Amino acid sequence: MAIRSSLLVKVRRFAAGIDVSREAVRLVVLSQRLRMGEQMRVEYLAAVPLAAGAMAGVEIVDRAAVTRAMREVFADLPRACASHTLRCAMALPGSATLMSNLPLARFGVAGELAVAGGPTLAGLESAVLAEAERLAGIERHALAVDWFIDGAPRRAASVTIATAGRQHLEARIECAAAAGLTLTAIDGEPHAALRALRHAAMLELEPHETYAAIWVGADGVYGWRVADEAVAAETHYPAPEHADLADALRDLADGGGLGCALLGGEIELLDGVGFSVADLGDVLGCTVLPFECVSLGDCARALSAELLREPTCAVAFGLALRGVME
Repeated sequence: MAIRSSLLVKVRRFAAGIDVSREAVRLVVLSQRLRMGEQMRVEYLAAVPLAAGAMAGVEIVDRAAVTRAMREVFADLPRACASHTLRCAMALPGSATLMSNLPLARFGVAGELAVAGGPTLAGLESAVLAEAERLAGIERHALAVDWFIDGAPRRAASVTIATAGRQHLEARIECAAAAGLTLTAIDGEPHAALRALRHAAMLELEPHETYAAIWVGADGVYGWRVADEAVAAETHYPAPEHADLADALRDLADGGGLGCALLGGEIELLDGVGFSVADLGDVLGCTVLPFECVSLGDCARALSAELLREPTCAVAFGLALRGVME
């Protein structure tokens, strides 16, 4: 037992988040000792510009250019990282992924068997795939589907379904493989960014403080209101239900009470809708803090000071965080 405890103190888990955007490929590598409660550590950050036209919306148009950028962003990876098993994750844009959360009761007998701990989830899986097909309007053989049962206490059991076109995942897996990388996970950009923003809030804000997490991506502005360490509301703009970004943010603030807002992503895209960081603070009624990696662990090693303070690293950080925590 003493030997095992000693090993757990020394062993670190390493994970990499690879964010492919229209302008660059960004890499964040994190590590953490396996012993619970140890501080996260930023091991490495890098960014390589992408040639114009390599990406078109959610599509990877020039796979060779993306592959070259992925090789280059890993080229100077420190030996301490390269010598460990590195869990690598990439993300899909929010517009490429459809999310649905449905009561388990909607799935009839299959749902009842799942709640009762039936011997197989095969019946429920078939019903979930049919729902994903209906949601996306695409035949299931062209879809990639992930789902899980949320049986949290004090709530009716539900099924969360994530659906994306299979070609979008395959393009990213193939580019990674051509660059000599094996992906262990593919996540949604908004969810990865939210994970990073919530981790920053855990370190920078008071416990149980109500705050907003805002992420600006190529397909819009995503916002979440977090209260008592749980997501209480979320919004996205542009969306039919919101006249403008200010309207979406006012809905998110829900009359005020936000202690702070954490902001990540391509903040300069706010200019396209006539907004600034100061405008965000005015509408939300609170202080806005840009996301930074610099406060998220021991960064005493030779890391890029510019990237440590770069809000666009939120997605890559969130992807790496998933790998370290799993």
